Amino acid sequence: MAETPVETPPATPAPVDWPHEAGGALHPGSGSGATDATLWAAGMRFPIEQAPAYANSQVYGYGGFAAPGPGGQCDDRNYSYPWRDNFCESRSWTNGMCPTGKGHQGQDIRPATCEKKVHWAVAAESGRITSIGSYTVTLLGDSGRIYRYLHLDMAGVNALFPTPVSRNVERGQHIGKVSADFGGSATTIHLHFEIKAPVASGGGGGGAVTFVPTYSSLVDSYGRLLNGAA
Repeated sequence: MAETPVETPPATPAPVDWPHEAGGALHPGSGSGATDATLWAAGMRFPIEQAPAYANSQVYGYGGFAAPGPGGQCDDRNYSYPWRDNFCESRSWTNGMCPTGKGHQGQDIRPATCEKKVHWAVAAESGRITSIGSYTVTLLGDSGRIYRYLHLDMAGVNALFPTPVSRNVERGQHIGKVSADFGGSATTIHLHFEIKAPVASGGGGGGAVTFVPTYSSLVDSYGRLLNGAA
């Protein structure tokens, strides 16, 4: 009598991973990173619709004014892993979550390619767009968190949301296309993404709404995007 073959269960796919530096590990010489590793926006949608995307510095990357060497903003080295945090990178802006009390208030993210008005930015969670400025879109999430998107194609944003009554959005809905708008001038092609959440004076939630480190939430959401569970 022939033996009944034993079925081999299908292998569970290994989670997709990508090279990324630890939170707070800023580009050498660019400042002191935030030591807080709180997942401030657990479950949020990654703010660019599709991978790949590259979290890194616009100022200290190639083409930036503090670049490590010659090369323009479209240099292939800007469009490669590993990711690097740049929350708290040296700036004159007040930021209470930074060791010096000042610094970059969000994270710079390059889309898949160095092209304007091609790659969609999307709502990190369901909520309402409360403000559309000259280069900033503000989303108040249903959670109470505030997300700010800078340097989108603002003409396109205004076409999508022509009146206040049109500004309720669902998680993952198109907000605008990543560009280089900067209030009448231009910056590099990237999305500057910020999160504001309640922070108590000693850290943790429940206090004044302020800028919080974005990197851990971006790592979490990008991992889910890569694994098909955005």
